[in-house]
Amino acid sequence: MSDLQTRPEAVACGGRDDVKGEPVRELLKPRIVSLGEGTEVRRLLPTLGRRMVGAWCFVDNYGPDDIARQPGMQVPPHPHMGLQTVSWLHAGEVLHRDSLGSLQTIRPRQLGLMTSGRAISHSEESPREHSRMLHGAQLWVALPDGARHTDPTWEFHAELPVATGPGFQATVLLGDVDGASSPGRAFTPIVGADIEVADGADLRLPLEPDFEYAVLTMAGHTVVDGVPLDPGSMLYLGCGRRELPIRSDVGGSLMLLGGEPFEERLVMWWNFVGRTSEEITQARADWMDSDRFGLVHGYDGDRTPAPAIPNLPLKPRGRTR
Repeated sequence: MSDLQTRPEAVACGGRDDVKGEPVRELLKPRIVSLGEGTEVRRLLPTLGRRMVGAWCFVDNYGPDDIARQPGMQVPPHPHMGLQTVSWLHAGEVLHRDSLGSLQTIRPRQLGLMTSGRAISHSEESPREHSRMLHGAQLWVALPDGARHTDPTWEFHAELPVATGPGFQATVLLGDVDGASSPGRAFTPIVGADIEVADGADLRLPLEPDFEYAVLTMAGHTVVDGVPLDPGSMLYLGCGRRELPIRSDVGGSLMLLGGEPFEERLVMWWNFVGRTSEEITQARADWMDSDRFGLVHGYDGDRTPAPAIPNLPLKPRGRTR
């Protein structure tokens, strides 16, 4: 997934100074962003007031969109460094290509996990023959310093473990939920799960008190710790929770995102996560003028040019403003 804004802002994030050490209920307001041809997304992270949740540093939610007579998602080749991308669908298909030569169609409840390491490029598109509806989320995970210069990799997991309990079923994307562990490789203590909440459910989901959490509502209507949530909304929950009250009269689906607060301070600009302004500037130059990020073969179109670097230095300043 790419940030295709022509004038992206630098986002400074990381560090524990502004992490809420106790439970909170902070509703995050999305920004509507155009993503390639014919796709609008709700950008929920980063926002003006909240930069990260654990190592999760970017969350786009899109659909459900009727693309029966449209090309659907068309995101040209673009670069990444210093992060992992997580592709997650509730409806439709996304065809992933990357500079490693990977070619994979991702379908609902299948995990596409790309670790950029020092450099990779990829494209994402709805296949020519695609389902009528497209609905999903694209997320990034920041890599810690010890892993951000590794070789790039691509993982695809068609089947994932499921944790079940009274009133819920949780598919585990990353980390562990109630004893069910994802096969996806993680580099920090983290969790990502897609939770189906049954009609009339009134449950308490077990959590790790040292993690900070947020929930993204994908479908239906749920009440999370007393806060009513509609589809496309995201609630930041802070730390210090051992369980999360969730209820729903009509059923719903939400994504649980969490992890240990990310200690390192970061600079995130366009599709790069680094530590200094110089790193980001060099990455942009390399995408435009060298083969550092490799080539994506088979995409019918040009690759994405990099926006201009801001005139001001890109400085890491912490998790929130």
